Amino acid sequence: MGKIIAVANQKGGVGKTTTCVSLCAALTELGANVLLCDMDPQSNATSGMGVNKDKNMYNMYSVLIDGVDAKRAIHKTPYGHLLPSSSIMSGAGVELVMMDSRNYVLKNVLEKIADDFDFIFVDCPPSLEMLTLNSLCAAGTVLIPVQCEYFALEGLKDLMTTIRMTKKAFNPELEIEGVLLTMYDSRTNLSAQIATEIKKHFKEKTYNISIPRSVRIAEAPSHGKPITEYDRASRGAQTYQDLAREFLKRNNYIVKEVSAV
Repeated sequence: MGKIIAVANQKGGVGKTTTCVSLCAALTELGANVLLCDMDPQSNATSGMGVNKDKNMYNMYSVLIDGVDAKRAIHKTPYGHLLPSSSIMSGAGVELVMMDSRNYVLKNVLEKIADDFDFIFVDCPPSLEMLTLNSLCAAGTVLIPVQCEYFALEGLKDLMTTIRMTKKAFNPELEIEGVLLTMYDSRTNLSAQIATEIKKHFKEKTYNISIPRSVRIAEAPSHGKPITEYDRASRGAQTYQDLAREFLKRNNYIVKEVSAV
Protein backbone atom coordinates (compact mmCIF):
# COMPACT_ATOMS: atom_id res chain seq x y z
CA MET A 1 0.00 0.00 0.00
CA GLY A 2 1.37 3.39 -0.98
CA LYS A 3 2.41 5.80 1.73
CA ILE A 4 0.14 8.84 2.08
CA ILE A 5 1.88 12.09 3.01
CA ALA A 6 0.05 15.33 3.74
CA VAL A 7 2.09 18.43 2.92
CA ALA A 8 0.79 21.08 5.28
CA ASN A 9 1.41 24.48 6.77
CA GLN A 10 -1.36 26.89 7.70
CA LYS A 11 0.82 29.85 6.68
CA GLY A 12 0.73 30.66 2.99
CA GLY A 13 3.80 31.47 0.92
CA VAL A 14 6.12 28.96 2.58
CA GLY A 15 6.77 26.90 -0.56
CA LYS A 16 4.24 24.18 0.26
CA THR A 17 2.80 23.72 -3.22
CA THR A 18 6.14 24.28 -4.92
CA THR A 19 7.57 21.52 -2.74
CA CYS A 20 4.68 19.18 -3.61
CA VAL A 21 5.12 19.68 -7.33
CA SER A 22 8.92 19.70 -7.40
CA LEU A 23 9.34 16.74 -5.04
CA CYS A 24 6.79 14.66 -6.95
CA ALA A 25 8.55 15.45 -10.23
CA ALA A 26 11.97 14.57 -8.81
CA LEU A 27 10.67 11.32 -7.28
CA THR A 28 9.01 10.35 -10.57
CA GLU A 29 12.29 10.95 -12.37
CA LEU A 30 14.01 8.64 -9.91
CA GLY A 31 11.56 5.86 -10.73
CA ALA A 32 8.94 6.16 -7.99
CA ASN A 33 5.24 5.89 -8.88
CA VAL A 34 3.76 9.05 -7.39
CA LEU A 35 0.32 10.62 -7.11
CA LEU A 36 -0.24 14.26 -6.14
CA CYS A 37 -3.70 15.09 -4.77
CA ASP A 38 -4.53 18.79 -4.95
CA MET A 39 -6.84 19.61 -2.01
CA ASP A 40 -6.31 23.36 -2.27
CA PRO A 41 -9.13 25.35 -3.95
CA GLN A 42 -6.46 27.69 -5.36
CA SER A 43 -5.43 24.74 -7.57
CA ASN A 44 -1.81 25.87 -7.83
CA ALA A 45 -0.47 22.32 -7.69
CA THR A 46 -2.74 21.44 -10.61
CA SER A 47 -1.43 24.23 -12.84
CA GLY A 48 2.10 23.62 -11.55
CA MET A 49 1.88 20.06 -12.94
CA GLY A 50 0.94 21.47 -16.33
CA VAL A 51 -2.80 20.71 -16.15
CA ASN A 52 -5.36 23.38 -17.03
CA LYS A 53 -7.31 23.90 -13.80
CA ASP A 54 -10.14 25.65 -15.70
CA LYS A 55 -10.74 22.71 -18.02
CA ASN A 56 -14.06 20.92 -17.64
CA MET A 57 -12.92 17.60 -16.18
CA TYR A 58 -13.34 15.32 -13.20
CA ASN A 59 -11.41 16.66 -10.24
CA MET A 60 -11.08 16.36 -6.48
CA TYR A 61 -14.53 17.87 -5.96
CA SER A 62 -16.04 15.26 -8.27
CA VAL A 63 -14.40 12.53 -6.25
CA LEU A 64 -15.10 13.81 -2.74
CA ILE A 65 -18.59 15.27 -3.17
CA ASP A 66 -20.10 13.62 -6.27
CA GLY A 67 -18.65 10.17 -5.62
CA VAL A 68 -16.83 9.83 -8.95
CA ASP A 69 -14.31 6.96 -9.03
CA ALA A 70 -10.89 8.49 -8.27
CA LYS A 71 -9.27 6.53 -11.10
CA ARG A 72 -11.44 8.42 -13.60
CA ALA A 73 -10.17 11.76 -12.29
CA ILE A 74 -6.45 10.99 -12.23
CA HIS A 75 -4.30 12.66 -14.90
CA LYS A 76 -0.98 11.21 -15.98
CA THR A 77 1.61 13.94 -16.49
CA PRO A 78 5.34 13.83 -17.31
CA TYR A 79 5.97 14.74 -13.66
CA GLY A 80 3.77 12.15 -11.96
CA HIS A 81 0.06 11.41 -11.59
CA LEU A 82 -2.34 14.14 -10.49
CA LEU A 83 -5.78 14.30 -8.91
CA PRO A 84 -6.56 17.92 -9.88
CA SER A 85 -8.42 20.63 -8.02
CA SER A 86 -10.47 23.60 -9.18
CA SER A 87 -12.10 26.69 -7.72
CA ILE A 88 -15.26 24.69 -7.00
CA MET A 89 -13.33 23.07 -4.16
CA SER A 90 -13.85 26.27 -2.16
CA GLY A 91 -17.31 25.00 -1.24
CA ALA A 92 -16.28 21.42 -0.58
CA GLY A 93 -15.39 22.05 3.04
CA VAL A 94 -18.95 23.13 3.83
CA GLU A 95 -20.45 20.17 1.97
CA LEU A 96 -18.16 17.72 3.75
CA VAL A 97 -19.53 18.88 7.11
CA MET A 98 -22.94 17.50 6.15
CA MET A 99 -21.64 14.09 5.05
CA ASP A 100 -21.42 10.85 7.03
CA SER A 101 -17.90 10.12 8.32
CA ARG A 102 -17.05 13.64 7.21
CA ASN A 103 -13.47 13.50 8.52
CA TYR A 104 -12.63 10.35 6.57
CA VAL A 105 -14.01 11.03 3.08
CA LEU A 106 -10.56 11.52 1.54
CA LYS A 107 -9.16 8.56 3.50
CA ASN A 108 -11.85 6.28 2.07
CA VAL A 109 -11.08 7.53 -1.44
CA LEU A 110 -7.31 7.09 -1.20
CA GLU A 111 -7.46 3.65 0.42
CA LYS A 112 -9.06 2.33 -2.78
CA ILE A 113 -6.17 3.49 -4.98
CA ALA A 114 -3.20 3.42 -2.58
CA ASP A 115 -1.94 0.06 -3.90
CA ASP A 116 -1.42 1.66 -7.32
CA PHE A 117 1.28 4.06 -6.07
CA ASP A 118 4.47 4.13 -4.04
CA PHE A 119 3.72 7.55 -2.56
CA ILE A 120 0.63 9.74 -2.47
CA PHE A 121 1.18 13.40 -1.61
CA VAL A 122 -1.72 15.61 -0.53
CA ASP A 123 -1.28 19.35 -1.03
CA CYS A 124 -3.33 20.87 1.80
CA PRO A 125 -4.93 24.33 1.80
CA PRO A 126 -3.01 27.01 3.76
CA SER A 127 -5.60 26.95 6.55
CA LEU A 128 -6.76 24.61 9.29
CA GLU A 129 -10.27 23.65 8.14
CA MET A 130 -12.27 20.65 6.92
CA LEU A 131 -10.21 20.02 3.78
CA THR A 132 -7.00 20.05 5.80
CA LEU A 133 -8.53 17.87 8.52
CA ASN A 134 -9.58 15.35 5.88
CA SER A 135 -6.02 15.34 4.55
CA LEU A 136 -4.54 14.76 8.00
CA CYS A 137 -7.02 11.97 8.70
CA ALA A 138 -6.10 10.27 5.42
CA ALA A 139 -2.33 10.57 5.81
CA GLY A 140 0.16 8.40 7.61
CA THR A 141 2.64 11.26 7.91
CA VAL A 142 2.89 15.04 7.54
CA LEU A 143 5.65 16.84 5.66
CA ILE A 144 5.98 20.41 6.91
CA PRO A 145 7.68 23.10 4.79
CA VAL A 146 8.86 25.98 7.00
CA GLN A 147 9.97 29.31 5.58
CA CYS A 148 13.10 30.68 7.21
CA GLU A 149 11.36 33.68 8.76
CA TYR A 150 10.26 34.45 12.31
CA PHE A 151 6.50 34.41 11.69
CA ALA A 152 6.81 30.95 10.17
CA LEU A 153 7.77 29.64 13.60
CA GLU A 154 4.65 31.20 15.10
CA GLY A 155 2.43 29.46 12.56
CA LEU A 156 4.25 26.19 13.12
CA LYS A 157 3.09 26.13 16.75
CA ASP A 158 -0.56 26.21 15.66
CA LEU A 159 0.02 23.51 13.07
CA MET A 160 1.65 21.21 15.62
CA THR A 161 -1.31 21.73 17.93
CA THR A 162 -3.66 20.70 15.12
CA ILE A 163 -1.56 17.64 14.33
CA ARG A 164 -1.59 16.57 17.99
CA MET A 165 -5.36 17.05 18.23
CA THR A 166 -5.93 15.12 14.99
CA LYS A 167 -3.69 12.31 16.20
CA LYS A 168 -5.51 12.11 19.52
CA ALA A 169 -9.07 12.33 18.21
CA PHE A 170 -9.11 10.97 14.66
CA ASN A 171 -5.86 9.43 13.40
CA PRO A 172 -3.68 7.85 16.10
CA GLU A 173 -1.13 6.65 13.52
CA LEU A 174 -0.31 10.14 12.25
CA GLU A 175 3.38 11.04 12.52
CA ILE A 176 5.75 13.73 11.27
CA GLU A 177 7.37 12.75 7.99
CA GLY A 178 9.86 15.58 8.13
CA VAL A 179 10.36 19.32 8.42
CA LEU A 180 11.76 21.08 5.36
CA LEU A 181 13.45 24.47 5.54
CA THR A 182 12.46 26.59 2.53
CA MET A 183 13.58 29.95 1.15
CA TYR A 184 16.84 29.50 3.02
CA ASP A 185 19.33 32.32 2.52
CA SER A 186 22.79 31.38 3.75
CA ARG A 187 23.81 35.06 3.68
CA THR A 188 21.49 36.01 6.55
CA ASN A 189 21.78 35.33 10.26
CA LEU A 190 17.99 34.93 10.48
CA SER A 191 17.96 31.86 8.23
CA ALA A 192 20.71 30.29 10.30
CA GLN A 193 18.85 31.08 13.53
CA ILE A 194 15.57 29.62 12.25
CA ALA A 195 17.40 26.51 11.06
CA THR A 196 19.01 26.09 14.48
CA GLU A 197 15.65 26.40 16.26
CA ILE A 198 13.95 23.93 13.95
CA LYS A 199 16.74 21.36 14.25
CA LYS A 200 16.79 21.80 18.02
CA HIS A 201 13.08 21.03 18.31
CA PHE A 202 12.57 18.43 15.55
CA LYS A 203 16.06 16.89 15.59
CA GLU A 204 16.39 14.04 13.05
CA LYS A 205 12.97 14.88 11.58
CA THR A 206 14.54 17.97 9.98
CA TYR A 207 15.74 17.28 6.46
CA ASN A 208 19.44 17.73 5.81
CA ILE A 209 18.54 19.42 2.54
CA SER A 210 17.28 23.03 2.71
CA ILE A 211 15.55 24.70 -0.24
CA PRO A 212 17.28 27.97 -1.18
CA ARG A 213 15.56 31.24 -1.97
CA SER A 214 15.56 31.24 -5.76
CA VAL A 215 14.09 33.35 -8.55
CA ARG A 216 14.06 30.32 -10.86
CA ILE A 217 11.97 28.30 -8.39
CA ALA A 218 9.52 31.21 -8.18
CA GLU A 219 9.29 31.46 -11.98
CA ALA A 220 8.63 27.79 -12.69
CA PRO A 221 4.89 27.62 -11.73
CA SER A 222 3.98 30.37 -14.20
CA HIS A 223 5.28 28.08 -16.95
CA GLY A 224 3.27 25.08 -15.72
CA LYS A 225 6.43 23.14 -14.92
CA PRO A 226 8.29 21.99 -11.81
CA ILE A 227 11.71 23.54 -11.34
CA THR A 228 13.33 20.21 -12.28
CA GLU A 229 11.89 20.64 -15.78
CA TYR A 230 11.90 24.43 -16.08
CA ASP A 231 15.62 24.81 -15.36
CA ARG A 232 17.34 21.50 -14.69
CA ALA A 233 20.74 23.11 -14.24
CA SER A 234 19.57 25.56 -11.59
CA ARG A 235 20.51 25.27 -7.94
CA GLY A 236 16.83 24.96 -7.05
CA ALA A 237 16.34 21.96 -9.33
CA GLN A 238 19.45 20.26 -8.00
CA THR A 239 18.30 20.85 -4.42
CA TYR A 240 14.89 19.26 -4.99
CA GLN A 241 16.59 16.31 -6.68
CA ASP A 242 18.78 15.93 -3.59
CA LEU A 243 15.69 16.21 -1.38
CA ALA A 244 14.02 13.42 -3.35
CA ARG A 245 17.02 11.16 -2.77
CA GLU A 246 17.03 11.96 0.94
CA PHE A 247 13.27 11.31 1.10
CA LEU A 248 13.65 7.92 -0.58
CA LYS A 249 16.58 6.96 1.66
CA ARG A 250 14.57 7.80 4.78
CA ASN A 251 11.75 5.63 3.47
CA ASN A 252 14.07 2.74 2.58
CA TYR A 253 13.01 2.94 -1.03
CA ILE A 254 15.45 1.58 -3.59
CA VAL A 255 16.19 4.27 -6.14
CA LYS A 256 15.68 3.19 -9.74
CA GLU A 257 17.07 6.25 -11.44
CA VAL A 258 15.78 7.00 -14.90
CA SER A 259 18.27 8.37 -17.39
CA ALA A 260 17.51 11.84 -18.69
CA VAL A 261 16.39 11.96 -22.30
